[in-house]
Amino acid sequence: MFSNKKIRMGLVATLASTLLAGCATSTLINKGNQTSSRTTKVTLVEDKVIAFGKPAQTLQGIPAHSLVIAGQKNSYILTEGGGQFVTLISKLDPANIQITQSLNFFSAKNDGYFSGTLPLSYVKLKEDLTKQDLEFFIANGAEECSSSSDTRMNAQRFCFKIKLVGVVFPAANNLAALQALSKPYSVSIYTEKQESYTAKSRLNPLERLVLLPFAVAIDVVSLPFQAADKIFD
Repeated sequence: MFSNKKIRMGLVATLASTLLAGCATSTLINKGNQTSSRTTKVTLVEDKVIAFGKPAQTLQGIPAHSLVIAGQKNSYILTEGGGQFVTLISKLDPANIQITQSLNFFSAKNDGYFSGTLPLSYVKLKEDLTKQDLEFFIANGAEECSSSSDTRMNAQRFCFKIKLVGVVFPAANNLAALQALSKPYSVSIYTEKQESYTAKSRLNPLERLVLLPFAVAIDVVSLPFQAADKIFD
């Protein structure tokens, strides 16, 4: 027969085991509903570039020689970086220019302002490079970025990182009349949001792009970018 002491010890062990199991279950339940936070990338707009141009009229707070990226949904006016972009694709042989990344801009506050970087590379046979070429690359902040494939072909590659800053306006009034690219090019704007959630909840990242309060539809004058057709095709 078991002694009273052994019976009591057995009951205590059983009770302890039950309590521990209950605690574990409670912990799992609490973890399942625990509130956490995470940073979510929110795409505000996805668009297609139709043409490049400049504003046909003077705009308040916008530099006179700003570059306009005319999209199907909006106009993206570059207040910084547009001049360098025009210089590069106008001065360099478009056959040797490569742009392998779409225009993906960031709007920190979704307030009509955006920024981003457009990576552009230019490759040429070393024997064809001139002193003027190298001076142009230096003046425009290029970095030597030759790949092993370039080296095997006795070519040299230079990379530009064009910093772009701009504002969003409605689509151009005369969009149909612009000198369109032979193939539409992708452009998008995104933001980031800090959101709270539970393990069982789902976030809805959809959000609309906000334009500047004074932004109105404008007319755009097409720039004669024959080079752009080759680069973005």
